[in-house]
Amino acid sequence: MIGAILTQSAAWLNAGKAIANLKAAGALSPAAIRNLPLAELARIIHPCGYFNAKALKLKALVEWFGDYADNFDNLSAVDTDILRRGLLEVHGIGPETADSILLYAIGKPVFVIDAYTRRIISRIGFSVEKESYDSYQRLFTANLAADTQLYNEYHALLVKLAKDACRKKSLCLNCCLKDLCCFAREG
Repeated sequence: MIGAILTQSAAWLNAGKAIANLKAAGALSPAAIRNLPLAELARIIHPCGYFNAKALKLKALVEWFGDYADNFDNLSAVDTDILRRGLLEVHGIGPETADSILLYAIGKPVFVIDAYTRRIISRIGFSVEKESYDSYQRLFTANLAADTQLYNEYHALLVKLAKDACRKKSLCLNCCLKDLCCFAREG
């Protein structure tokens, strides 16, 4: 859950450094984050960028988690829609971060939509009813079984494809989808 906040507008490498700093400081737990002064938390997570804003977000997240006694079993027992609505009320958590927490930390079958997924879907030529997070998400949930492992793997493969071939400046010749991709065909 902490990683979902620290990776906002940051490379995973830098978020990983911030997580390592939290671990080294003995502060990689909800209780420890709650007890840290905000300025100290910001200093510890400095490598991930936007550290002051992210420190506030982490404080808000651990307060929310405290409502569930800092226990993942308690979260797992709650309906996914209720958890999602609750997460979206937490300061600094939007749909992508909420869904990342639900899928990767809590193990709920929720498909995560990120910039990589939007880019790939747009380039391939799939259309969504409107350019919204929910529209992209419905494209996947309407066509894939609601399965945590499937959503996790599918999202990981999309991220890999985006990093390997479907970059901002594309490498279409290296893409496994080039034969069915509108963007690749158009050159």
